[in-house]
Amino acid sequence: MNQLNSDLLRTFIAVAETGSMTDGAARIFRSQSAASLQIGKLEDLLGQPVFDRHGRGVTLTETGERLLPIAHEVTRTLSSALRELTSDRLQGKLRLGVPDDQSKPILSRIISEFSQSHPMVELDVTCALSAGFPAALASGNLDIAVYEVEQPHRGHEILREENTFWMMSRHHDLLRRDPLPVALFDRDCWWRDAALAALHETGRAFRIIYASQSVAGVSAAIEAGIAIGLLGQGSLNGNLICLGAHHGFGDMPTSRLVLASRDGEHSAQVQAMKTAIRQVFAEA
Repeated sequence: MNQLNSDLLRTFIAVAETGSMTDGAARIFRSQSAASLQIGKLEDLLGQPVFDRHGRGVTLTETGERLLPIAHEVTRTLSSALRELTSDRLQGKLRLGVPDDQSKPILSRIISEFSQSHPMVELDVTCALSAGFPAALASGNLDIAVYEVEQPHRGHEILREENTFWMMSRHHDLLRRDPLPVALFDRDCWWRDAALAALHETGRAFRIIYASQSVAGVSAAIEAGIAIGLLGQGSLNGNLICLGAHHGFGDMPTSRLVLASRDGEHSAQVQAMKTAIRQVFAEA
């Protein structure tokens, strides 16, 4: 007797949410051909297509629209059951630091992954500018933290690397201004130090006209066309352009998002949280 299985449904969800067989396959760590084969099996079972194929990707058919909420419900139930049956009896309190410029979905997924598997551990989460996290770890005020560094040190586990660039609004040519208007982070951090060093190297007069604690704040000022600023590649969008050597700006450092724990802290809670963080960033 033919039956639907969760593997087919998870492939279907990934392709449906990304609108692409290639992107859907990447999300679940499969090849495009393997994902296509899975979708083919699903459509054979149903006796009708779940996707309309076109040059830009795929869209759901009427059958696909009906199947999607069912697939979500089934896979959520199975995942919840697995976590409940395999959850351990870890107890205690864990203090976690996460940068406030990381997306809310990522933070929500970290907390969800950890809490469902370890429901008896109390989480104390600090979501703030990460420049203070190394000191908080050193002083014992945090047990584990995620933060950005220019150069990783012993004990740092790299989660992600991102190039940084000077950026400017596509619709405002600020390079003609004298002094050059600049937006910077308003706390001592390596991003601010790197930006100021690069500005001095250009030999141009500049004026800091805007400061913010967050990436969102600096990015908003740049997009508004009031200043140029240093941002990570992930902030680049259609409203911004990167400033390079032909604009008078040299290469900027790479930002590395790292995972670190308090010196000597090897508790089961910390190791479990590291596993949850690794998994979420790997999937992201």
